[in-house]
Amino acid sequence: MSTVFISIGSNIEREKHVRAGVKALREKFGDLRLSSVYQADAIGFTGEPFLNLIAAFDTELSASQVDAILDDIEQENGRTSEQKKFNPRTLDLDLVLYGNYISDDPSLEIPRAEITRYAFVLEPLAEIAADLKHPISQQSYAALWENFDKTALVQQRVDFNWN
Repeated sequence: MSTVFISIGSNIEREKHVRAGVKALREKFGDLRLSSVYQADAIGFTGEPFLNLIAAFDTELSASQVDAILDDIEQENGRTSEQKKFNPRTLDLDLVLYGNYISDDPSLEIPRAEITRYAFVLEPLAEIAADLKHPISQQSYAALWENFDKTALVQQRVDFNWN
């Protein structure tokens, strides 16, 4: 059994797609632990702000099986091949951690570099897995967040209506 952490984001019909993504994850994987929802400016392109959060769950499935299910959920929620990185997206589900697994497969980067690169991944991860250690750096997510450069940070926790 492995604990998996998924980064969830949307900047197109944000509330609708975040709710749909979480609902689909629950249907596929069961109980989820969710971080707060954060609003963050688009990075790398001009676009509407994103809503982001982290979901965690335990699974017996392999990392590649989980990743394939995430791709299916994205497509079921209107994600198209044009909605690549640095573009507006209906739903973005990224497998950021799979237990302590470290993947050297370029098509399945685990742990994702975004964890230490972007506040919209690290802050919610530190919120729900503060004491867990990054598989490579062996630093806790709380420590990584504490030491994260927040000087240009445009991100805030938001009250999210799950209904």
